[in-house]
Amino acid sequence: MERISTGVEELDRALEGGIPKGSWVVVTGEPGVGKSILCMHFAYAGLKAGDPVVYVTTEQEYKDVVTQARQLGMDLSRYRMYNIAWRREPEELPEIVVVDIFGLLKVARQMTEKAREESPEKVRRYAALSMDTLIEAINEAYSVLEVAKERGTPERHVRLVIDSMSAFWVDRPVMARKYSYQLKIATHRDNVTALLTSQYAPTTGQAYGFGLEHIADGIIHIWMDDVETAREVRRHLIVVKMRMTNHSRKAFDLEIETGKGLVLRQ
Repeated sequence: MERISTGVEELDRALEGGIPKGSWVVVTGEPGVGKSILCMHFAYAGLKAGDPVVYVTTEQEYKDVVTQARQLGMDLSRYRMYNIAWRREPEELPEIVVVDIFGLLKVARQMTEKAREESPEKVRRYAALSMDTLIEAINEAYSVLEVAKERGTPERHVRLVIDSMSAFWVDRPVMARKYSYQLKIATHRDNVTALLTSQYAPTTGQAYGFGLEHIADGIIHIWMDDVETAREVRRHLIVVKMRMTNHSRKAFDLEIETGKGLVLRQ
């Protein structure tokens, strides 16, 4: 079993060495628990290992991701980056391709224009936050990284980060399961290990739409104690599910430390 590091040593040990290669892992939890930081660890570990990275971010601009990661001891700016929202072509082969909301808007417009050319009498308009647009953007990122001869089929290992999936069904939570299947069928490959985040509502403690967890090979859940009762921020992490490997059944206490990022203790 080939393992892919999460970038957090304690979590890798809890997974007997890391995530099984080719897995889709969902990180669930309410805002502020550290889901996005785990994505940074995963991407940074991949870049250090020589893995190309596709980083989809709907929650913040990538420059803010870079700034926060640097504060936590991860200098993403050391690696060649290209944003598909840019009008210019990459000057050299990038190591990480970013897909932010502006990139999704660009791809949606391209798809709409193509549909207009193919069928002027009945134009299909694509939204930025749709599964069709996301799938097209990911395939475009693979092309930019030059990891696939055939469209959508990487020939070398790629790390895929999507932070967060909840943005794609926030207005249609009942569609979460259908959209999740659509994405996995279109983009799941043995050479792609994916880390995806899913938002939980602070008021209910439930996901914005059910379904992503069902198609996931692994679930990492992060939560915090009720701050009004605890009178402080206390975060915890547990591996709920991970196919093809044994894993720790005990929860970790989680701290976010300057210069270190996520620190787990049992």
